[in-house]
Amino acid sequence: MKKVILKKYFILIFLISLSVSSYGMTVSKILNGFNEDQLNNKEIFKEKIFYVSPEGNDNNKGTIEQPFKTLERAKLAITDNTNCIIYLRNGYYSLEKTFELDKSNITKNTKVIIASYPGERAHIIGGKKIYGFKKLDESSIDYQRINSKFRKNILMINLKEQGITKYGSLSARGFGREIQASGLELFFNNEQMTLARWPNKDWTTIKDIPKSLGEKGFKYHGDRPEKWINATDIWLHGYWKYDWSDTYVKVGKIDIRKKTITTEAPYSNYPFTKGKRFYALNLLEELDAPGEWYLNRESGILYFWPPTDIRQAEVFVSLLQDPLVRLDHVKNITFKDLIFEYTSGAGIEITGGDSNMIDACVLRNIGTVAVSIGKLAPDLGSLIYKNTLYNGDAGHNNGIVNCEINATGEGGIILGGGDRVTLKPGNNYAISNNIYDCSRWVRTYRAGIFMYGVGNIVKHNLIHDLPHTALFFWGNEHLMEYNEIYRVCMETGDAGAFYNGRDWTQRGSVIRYNYFHDLHGVEGQSGWNEVMAIYLDDWSSGATIFGNVFYKAGRTVMIGGGRDNFVENNVIIDGNPAIHVDSRGMGWASTYFDGSNNTLFERLNAIDPDHPPYSVAYPDLAGIPKNQPALPKGNRIIKNISSGGNWKELLNKETEPLVFFKDNRINIDRKYLLSKDNRIDIQYDSIEIPQGFQRIPFEMIGLNKVGK
Repeated sequence: MKKVILKKYFILIFLISLSVSSYGMTVSKILNGFNEDQLNNKEIFKEKIFYVSPEGNDNNKGTIEQPFKTLERAKLAITDNTNCIIYLRNGYYSLEKTFELDKSNITKNTKVIIASYPGERAHIIGGKKIYGFKKLDESSIDYQRINSKFRKNILMINLKEQGITKYGSLSARGFGREIQASGLELFFNNEQMTLARWPNKDWTTIKDIPKSLGEKGFKYHGDRPEKWINATDIWLHGYWKYDWSDTYVKVGKIDIRKKTITTEAPYSNYPFTKGKRFYALNLLEELDAPGEWYLNRESGILYFWPPTDIRQAEVFVSLLQDPLVRLDHVKNITFKDLIFEYTSGAGIEITGGDSNMIDACVLRNIGTVAVSIGKLAPDLGSLIYKNTLYNGDAGHNNGIVNCEINATGEGGIILGGGDRVTLKPGNNYAISNNIYDCSRWVRTYRAGIFMYGVGNIVKHNLIHDLPHTALFFWGNEHLMEYNEIYRVCMETGDAGAFYNGRDWTQRGSVIRYNYFHDLHGVEGQSGWNEVMAIYLDDWSSGATIFGNVFYKAGRTVMIGGGRDNFVENNVIIDGNPAIHVDSRGMGWASTYFDGSNNTLFERLNAIDPDHPPYSVAYPDLAGIPKNQPALPKGNRIIKNISSGGNWKELLNKETEPLVFFKDNRINIDRKYLLSKDNRIDIQYDSIEIPQGFQRIPFEMIGLNKVGK
């Protein structure tokens, strides 16, 4: 029986490997696993199976009849040169510290699978289940702060009596700031509850900016903040100037006479601006709706308005600030069919190593990031921006497949790997994952997938329902294919579903056979709030965009001054416009070329374009400084099909002569591209397609096409 289970498992991995091998990854590179002959050779393949159960005992033998109780005990059972399966029986495994596997536990000749027992589901959590809510007590120190209309709905629980005394804290997180653990959160029947706030939904806005407050505060509408005078630790979350930058700031003072709020340092990254949106949170006075809660961190009393009967519910709080799991320079470790949740920090961190995999898991209700392949540096975005050659020690052939990722605080997957100095690929991958609702704390620059390095793969994923970007890709030679992307950038503006920017040298990435649809930015806000399907911002160069389908995908392809981008063989329906190219370096962004801002040239010099490997891989790079660098040269728009909307937008008088257009078919009747119910149905035989146009394998796009 054991051999049959393992055989099926490695055949599954073999199928996944085949799908990836089209981009230069062999089966052996992905998992370095066994073939069928080896599986049948008992001299080669020896394995041990251990069992863990919440009802077990760490003094047991780890058998199915006498299981261990903890993962830490099971880890001690792993021995050198012996393959091991650790089955977790149904239930919750609460971690008070990170479960870590490193070279002291795992040798290079050991393969380990940690999985739910077949037919059951194990939950690895960084929190604790709580019991014993009672009706609101009139003698409570906070009783008078609660709106009298809602007191009958509010329950309370003393966390100190549950043995919980460390609650974490709220912090000034947001755009341009470090990834930060969330502090204690409350979960009810798998759903994150809302820290009491006002307004309950949507936003209020800044009325005005008194000169006397400068960058520290603003004038508010109405009189609602008058109710908060006795509150402490009040926070505001807002888009204070731009709709691509949100931050949290702490309230220092409320002046009800002047109707002003003064904040504490660190202040907003950008100046407070009249009319911009925000809400207030962490206010017991605003606990006025089902699902809201508040914690008095001094008394340890948590107040809660449950959305349904609490007697029929499971209630958890998150506690652990560090990752639930860390794999540190190990090989051949697989986590399978597990649920990771209820934690204030990250889910899983993989540094270094080779052929580690997260397979068919659920990662949800996590305070920061679900999975980081590469060191989970809190200031990762800043590190990459300041050092174009940043290497996050992400190892090789590590991946996440067939997983569901949602309800995370600061992004879904961070996917590093490869070396920009040598252009050696990482071959790390995210395949066939359903990724959504991954920025419930920080709303901007915390993508569904944040990819960097060289030669990594994002394939067959479904990424949707995000406030900002689906995928940031930094670096070279990445492959992004067969993904379906929709309803992203929904709360932001000047944003792209796929985004790269401000570097001539990050070349060679391929975006092919993806389906982008139903994209639009925030509505009713001032400023430029357009959304792009593929946003090659600020001189992003050398990308290939081939064979994609776009439907109602905003400004479909935007080339912001970059070079050598190929847009070919795509179908674009209702683009607005379908193609945008500009020469921003000759206008509003001329400071990048007059010596005021040397970012582009510093990044060019960092990779030494005159010598291998860059002089060989990208021979045109070295000549850019002497070849009118502010102009968008070398962009090719060929063999595309367009219907509806606007075909092209070429800004600046210098742009149009430089962009090469050929064999595009525009104004195609949409009845040949869409069915009667507006589903994609490209009738190639009914339209005059460009010569050499390749049919797009639309039926292959999306989730669950590989590894199943």
